[in-house]
Amino acid sequence: MKVSAAFPLDKIAKPLLKWFRAGARSLPWRDDPQPYYVWVSEIMLQQTRVAAVMPYFARFIAALPDVRALASVDDDALMKLWEGLGYYSRARNLKKAAALIVEKHDGKIPRDFDELLSLPGVGRYTAGAIASIAYGERVPAVDGNVLRVVSRLTASREDILRDATKRVVEGDLAAVMPKEAGQFNQAMMELGALVCLPRAARCEECPLSSLCRAHAEGLESDLPVKAPKKERRVEDRTVLLIERNGRFAVAKRPKRGLLADLWEFPNLPGEKKRAEILALCKYAGLSPKSVRRMKAARHIFTHIEWQLTGWHIRLADDAEVIREKFAAYGTSPLPPLTWATTEELSDAYSIPTAFKAYMPAS
Repeated sequence: MKVSAAFPLDKIAKPLLKWFRAGARSLPWRDDPQPYYVWVSEIMLQQTRVAAVMPYFARFIAALPDVRALASVDDDALMKLWEGLGYYSRARNLKKAAALIVEKHDGKIPRDFDELLSLPGVGRYTAGAIASIAYGERVPAVDGNVLRVVSRLTASREDILRDATKRVVEGDLAAVMPKEAGQFNQAMMELGALVCLPRAARCEECPLSSLCRAHAEGLESDLPVKAPKKERRVEDRTVLLIERNGRFAVAKRPKRGLLADLWEFPNLPGEKKRAEILALCKYAGLSPKSVRRMKAARHIFTHIEWQLTGWHIRLADDAEVIREKFAAYGTSPLPPLTWATTEELSDAYSIPTAFKAYMPAS
């Protein structure tokens, strides 16, 4: 059964495009919709607001202006460019996809939807966005904003988190896609981002309010329907800011898993008390000048929440480098440590936002 349930979706294009052309936001990837810009921006915009993406996009394009530059960039340099955006697998997939584009497409981003879909990190929405916005292909680009708009227009009670629902919406929009496919898809996204908001729809500003079934029936706040999310797992961790001779200890995370291959301050599972930190130092044969508890912090990932405790351990300037057995303390072995100045931490090492509360002042 179609989500639209005989709703005349073919009537939305004209008023929607008129509204979009009259007041669309000026965005660098929109003002100059070359395929590389559209691709990079769409990957950055996953799970991230436009305002937050703008400075990252400008810095990224300045450093890596085309597919070939992205394909050959050093991994640490790429992570530094991405630092703070989160979901770092997006950046790794960008580089993997760029290498494939260079290898198989001579550095030119394909326009075909299925070829785009075969690239690492490119899902159906992103493939549709690139194909329609950069190349004018008449394919839909259905993200969360679009699903919300269509659900309210049609007063649909289908769960928008189900893949089956997304596919039906794709099919419904493909059937009424105007020749201005790129503008239409952007207008649908823009409407969801600025007007048809999740908690407080601005129906008085909506160019489609007269067509909207949810608005007519007073159901705006009830739609769209989403299955409840699983509760996040809460983990306690203790972060160690270890200072020696003006440098701070950092370690590389494993190449797989959460925050893969990024730099971090050494940390241990659980909330460690002062006595445990002192025992750790003694075990390593260290006599720290000071051990100071730092402020508590937390960081929320998609499925995990970290509750963080921090300890600033200042070693004597002439202290020996931490012994290897320190790296195997307790139940969570620490990887080999590297020592970096505050300037190096800022300029060269990609420290995830999860540890920003413990970044030393420069």
